[in-house]
Amino acid sequence: MITPGEQKLIGEAPEFRRLLKTAHLVAPTDANVLLLGESGTGKKLIARTIHGDSPRRDRPFVAVSCAGGSEAPIAFDPFDQAEQIAGGTLYIDEVVELSLADQAQLLRFLQDAPLSGQPGPRVLAASTRDLWSAVESGEFRRDLYYRLYVVPVEIPSLRDRLEDIPLLLEHFIVVAAANHDLDRVRFTATADRLLRRYPWPGNVRELCNLCERMVILFSGCEIAPENLPWEIRRGESAATDGLAFKLPAGGINLQDLEVEVIRQALTLAAGNKSRAARLLGLTRDTLLYRLRKYLISA
Repeated sequence: MITPGEQKLIGEAPEFRRLLKTAHLVAPTDANVLLLGESGTGKKLIARTIHGDSPRRDRPFVAVSCAGGSEAPIAFDPFDQAEQIAGGTLYIDEVVELSLADQAQLLRFLQDAPLSGQPGPRVLAASTRDLWSAVESGEFRRDLYYRLYVVPVEIPSLRDRLEDIPLLLEHFIVVAAANHDLDRVRFTATADRLLRRYPWPGNVRELCNLCERMVILFSGCEIAPENLPWEIRRGESAATDGLAFKLPAGGINLQDLEVEVIRQALTLAAGNKSRAARLLGLTRDTLLYRLRKYLISA
């Protein structure tokens, strides 16, 4: 298991670089931040990074998890710990899961903290769900939403930054081998291709767990496709089945075909460029380049 001290923000993908730039810009301020993204994308690590780069870095970083569901009480009473988090950073994970009663308590605390003589905490809240939809459905208080939704920060999924997999693999393997006092593993070219084709529903956390598992089970060995979990391995047959296209005897115009495929992807994705890029196996920036290249409006 990788400890917080061993966690690092690793990546070179355009989407990830934009995330780091946003975190760098917002860190020196006191603005509340809402971190949005799928489970396992590293929202808490981004929150720790923002805190560590802020003027509050020498004050406490207090993390609260609300993932138990809306019926579960908040993991701590902010009024009882006001002194502990005064002037520090309060990270609230899955804030959308707070009960309405706890939302009212949290809002009152944020409103009253500056009046109590104690410096109020900066709030970095995170959610895997669309918080505005929760507001519209009555599950989340509108006034608390606007209190938290000052700077929204989107955390990209791993499938939106597949080019970062080699860097992440290297880091996680080195750390897992050191933690367990085992030899590192390496992946065959075929296994590596399967890792890049897999959609990673568990995101970076899933990749980290896989690396630790491979190091424990196959210390010092070369990892072949048959050593990978079935859900990753099945991509091999799916990829083979997907090669059903046959070039017509008379040939094709490759540019026209590419334009048509891009338009179909945009239609399937209802105009969402990030989703269309995933359908095509491209990064969002690559898709935007091709849209400009072929003068495709979306």
